[in-house]
Amino acid sequence: MAHLIIHRGIVNKRYKENLLKSFKQSFKKGYGIETDIHTTKDNEFICFHDFTLNRIFKKKESVKDIKYSKIKKISTQNKKPIPLLKDLLKISKNKHPLFIEIKPTFSKKLLKKLLKETSKFSKCVFISFKHKNIYDLLKIKSNTKVGLSFSPSASAKKIIKKSNNKKIDYLILDKFFLKNKSIQDLKIKKYYYTIKTKSEFNKYSKNNNLIFENL
Repeated sequence: MAHLIIHRGIVNKRYKENLLKSFKQSFKKGYGIETDIHTTKDNEFICFHDFTLNRIFKKKESVKDIKYSKIKKISTQNKKPIPLLKDLLKISKNKHPLFIEIKPTFSKKLLKKLLKETSKFSKCVFISFKHKNIYDLLKIKSNTKVGLSFSPSASAKKIIKKSNNKKIDYLILDKFFLKNKSIQDLKIKKYYYTIKTKSEFNKYSKNNNLIFENL
């Protein structure tokens, strides 16, 4: 049976990305979620995709340079309140898979803090396009559930080579790789992103683990 994860909690177009309201609705529908995390100036983990506030809030400030209190104020005023990771963990009740994508490269100190904050939540899987994050997490705690993310520009040869690491639990792959038989034949668990249409969903959901939205 395929496992299905909602991309940033976007159940449908009425639910905006990376908001508690969206995550709650995803869980209500019985799905796990994929979310992105950054750290603020005061080292709080937030569920937010971008490195700056520009796309969502039209403010050219970097997330890492702002304290969470200010981010919370700005986002709440704009009716898109950015949640803390700990808020998401709380509402998940340790019942739903959480694919947590680490966007920047985190220091080992931050990774240790992340592991501590999520230690009581067994459904967390840490993923990243910056593979150093994943390898550093494994150095800190070798049985951490992790996945390596790959964009369409990655070579199949590179993906296959990295999949040989027995400590890696998942590959997070662009849907481009659904066409690649050598990738499909790999025994490691694979999730394909981002499925955005019903036709794609219906075509691939029976035999593949998907990260999808807007259905």
